[in-house]
Amino acid sequence: MAMTESALHVRHIARALVFDPQDRLLLIRYQSVHATGPDGNPKTFWFMPGGGLEPGESHVEACRRELQEEIGREAEIGPQIAACDGPFHLFKQSRDARERYFLVRLPDDRVDTSLLAETEDNPVLGTHWWPVNELCATEEHIEPAGLGELARAVIEDRVPTEPVRLTWRDA
Repeated sequence: MAMTESALHVRHIARALVFDPQDRLLLIRYQSVHATGPDGNPKTFWFMPGGGLEPGESHVEACRRELQEEIGREAEIGPQIAACDGPFHLFKQSRDARERYFLVRLPDDRVDTSLLAETEDNPVLGTHWWPVNELCATEEHIEPAGLGELARAVIEDRVPTEPVRLTWRDA
């Protein structure tokens, strides 16, 4: 029996828009264990690194921990620049997500994803540093909607002073 939208577990999540010195955005590609594409194959989607808050943890602390776990990097966590709230069903555990997105700039593009698959409940297919023009033009499934435009604003030095609200493209 499927959960109703009101019965979904609320999950507080911190994610990072991680940029390298070439202003490319790091995304992780996942395979959905629920959704299928028009061809009947499992749907794949791209998402930012990050994850759920542990008890007593702030969003910034969770973001820092998640970056260490998922991409093997310690990083200074910048300002919160966006949020996305609402039901999300592409991960194994559907959730009423309360996501907060923080700006992170790395001094290089080195990442270590050797522990990434161990921390995820969906199959991880890889990572990619996306040039913003490519990100905005792709037909690939990127979550959430509006991420490309937000990334463009960041690299054009138009970092939002208040978090912008994004929406799920395909929850």
